[in-house]
Amino acid sequence: MTKITAAISAVGKYVPEYVLTNKELESYVETNDEWITSRTGIKERRILKGEGLGTSYMAIKASEDLFKKGNIDPKEIDLVIVATATPDLPIASTAAYVASEIGAINAFGYDLQAACSSFLYGMSTAAAYIASGMYKKVLLIGADKMSSIIDYSDRATCIIFGDGAGAALFEPNHEGLGLQDEYLRSDGVGRDFLRIEAGGSLMPTTKETVAGKKHYVYQEGKTVFKYAVSNMADVAGRMLSRNNLTEPDIQWLVAHQANKRIIEATAKRVGVSPEKVMMNIHRYGNTTSATLPLLLADYETQLKKGDNLIFAAFGGGFTWGAAYLKWAYNS
Repeated sequence: MTKITAAISAVGKYVPEYVLTNKELESYVETNDEWITSRTGIKERRILKGEGLGTSYMAIKASEDLFKKGNIDPKEIDLVIVATATPDLPIASTAAYVASEIGAINAFGYDLQAACSSFLYGMSTAAAYIASGMYKKVLLIGADKMSSIIDYSDRATCIIFGDGAGAALFEPNHEGLGLQDEYLRSDGVGRDFLRIEAGGSLMPTTKETVAGKKHYVYQEGKTVFKYAVSNMADVAGRMLSRNNLTEPDIQWLVAHQANKRIIEATAKRVGVSPEKVMMNIHRYGNTTSATLPLLLADYETQLKKGDNLIFAAFGGGFTWGAAYLKWAYNS
């Protein structure tokens, strides 16, 4: 019997219309375009505007784009996973709402939170469901409205993050394509360096926590950068070595878009040439759970059946990992 692997069969995306440029950020904090670009590689980011619009809005739009491009009937979806750090509500599952709104009436859904590694962890989860033979179509969405948790008077964070969503459909494959290998890690020391301090069970919301701006993202930039560079590069390198892959075998490096210098350091460690590195951080900034699927959607037309892709991500927690996937279709 042929082994079942989980392959991506369609992708979709959504980014908000509003473009927040580096120039506009100069009116918020003490910064400038040259400073931001040289340190992060970011030129602009998208911001979701409009009352009552949250992460689910973007997740729905990305799903609808996938359905349209892939000619997919949402009633065929078995499971909807929304990878996100910014759910619509603290308790009610964003994925359950998204599934209902997109017409996936035969699916169940839940959220997955591993900060910037959420989509990568979601790939592992979706693939396991498919490989088990229990489900045939798993819709994995990475979506975050980071503007909802950013303090735009904090130069360390407001220049980095943007809003967006990407979606990927996982289906069974009998040709040996799809997810080949993964290596996922975590270390609890990370919550001291990248976190939202209040709003959880450890520090419930009070007037004082709101006044103290404890509901916004805080990061100790230098420490996070150090951990991200070493760990993303390490796991990406591990993917190549344990699968006996060399640079010519790799068509694309799909790295989390946190910082251009981190991406370049990962590529250098793996030995992948710049033209094989997917990059859109200059357009969107760090969209957290959405970076990896947005890359796939932006580069979809350049991907060919059988291409070897190495994924790598690093996020708060700390969480990080890498995956090796063989692309399953031509656009």
